[in-house]
Amino acid sequence: MNGQVFLDECQLGNKIARLVQERGWNQEEFARIAGLNRQTVRQLFRPGGCQRRLRNATVAACAHSLGLSVSELRTTPVEQLLHGMQGSGANGAKLVRQLYEQATQPELIAWLQRNPGRADQLTNDDVDELLSLQGTGGPLTEVGVEHFVGLIERKNRLLEKVHAIAGTEYLDLLEQVVALVFDKIRPYAERES
Repeated sequence: MNGQVFLDECQLGNKIARLVQERGWNQEEFARIAGLNRQTVRQLFRPGGCQRRLRNATVAACAHSLGLSVSELRTTPVEQLLHGMQGSGANGAKLVRQLYEQATQPELIAWLQRNPGRADQLTNDDVDELLSLQGTGGPLTEVGVEHFVGLIERKNRLLEKVHAIAGTEYLDLLEQVVALVFDKIRPYAERES
C-alpha cells in the first residue's frame, strides 16, 4: 500500500513538471508563481521522480498556480489537462511571463500568483492595458487589480458575442445598435464633423 502511495506521488510530481514545462515556465519562474521554495520545485523536476512524499500545501500551490483544483490535478489524466491548456498555449505563457517581468506593483504580482488561469487568458492588449495602469497612486492601487481584470474579462466576453452575432442575419441590427451607442459616447465636437 505505501509503495502505491509513493508511486502515485511520483506520478503526480512528473505530471506537475510536465504541465509547468508545457506552459513554458522554467523552474525559477514556477517557484515564484507558485510561491514555493526553489529546492521543492527542483525535486519535482528531478528526472526519475520524487524522493519524498509531496505535502498537501505543495500540491495545492502547484494546482493553484496551474489554474486547477487539487482534485483536477490529482485525478485528471495529464493528456486531458494538456489538451485544456492548448487554448492559451505558448503565447499565453509568454504574455504571463511578460506581465510578471514588467509588473512593479505588489497588488498586480499578488493577483497573478492567485489567478494564473485567468492571467493565461489575457491578450496582448489586455497585458498592455494592465501594465499601463501601474504606478504609485495609479488606478491599480486606487481601484484594485480585480476590478480592472473583471472589466477586461467582461469586454472580452462581449466581443466574443459581437463576433458571433456578426456572422448571422442579425448583422444589420448589431450595426444599428453599435452606431446608436457609439453616438452617445462620442464627444459632441466629433459628431458635427
